[in-house]
Amino acid sequence: MAKKYYVVWEGKKRGVFKSWNVCKKSIDGFPGAKYKSFADKELAEKAFKETYEQYKGVSTKKKELSAQEKKAYGKPLLNTIAVDAACSGNPGRMEYRGVATGTATQLFIQGPYTSGTNNVGEFLALVHGLAWLQQKKELTLPIYSDSRIAISWVKQRKCKTKLVLNKDTAILFDLIKRAEIWLKNNPYKNPILKWETKAWGEIPADFGRK
Repeated sequence: MAKKYYVVWEGKKRGVFKSWNVCKKSIDGFPGAKYKSFADKELAEKAFKETYEQYKGVSTKKKELSAQEKKAYGKPLLNTIAVDAACSGNPGRMEYRGVATGTATQLFIQGPYTSGTNNVGEFLALVHGLAWLQQKKELTLPIYSDSRIAISWVKQRKCKTKLVLNKDTAILFDLIKRAEIWLKNNPYKNPILKWETKAWGEIPADFGRK
């Protein structure tokens, strides 16, 4: 039998579980329980950092790309920068960084912040990366992110997080506000590219904690 992982967003105990029995104990008798099974551990851990609504009704079966499919993606551009975030929990301890794609040399890192989300970290990483490129006069150098959500937020110039403002998240809300103002006041020409993890593996800025 294929291995499955179970994500419980809302239940007696939240988290990623390897056993259906453990998952079942967490959701049985819990009003409005939110959970889903995944065939891939990395996808399950990523999903837990996000929201149930993002995965509701979406197939989570693992799909391996064929050699031909991988070839269709081509190869990543190395003369670029790449950004990524890491978050333990949702919300949880979050940090983000940017690296040179070709060498994985770290260019900047921020955090950790005590109460953030992965999506907020990805958004801030992208904006920080764009500002860093402007500061370095690299006005057309592309930037990679593996987060479609963060890319969308940056293009809309708005961080659409559901994170709640409180004393633990106040510093992040201040950073988000500053990032949104920067986007509104600083037109950029740097292409924002999607890092194709299925074809290329983890983005070079990945923190390696999966």
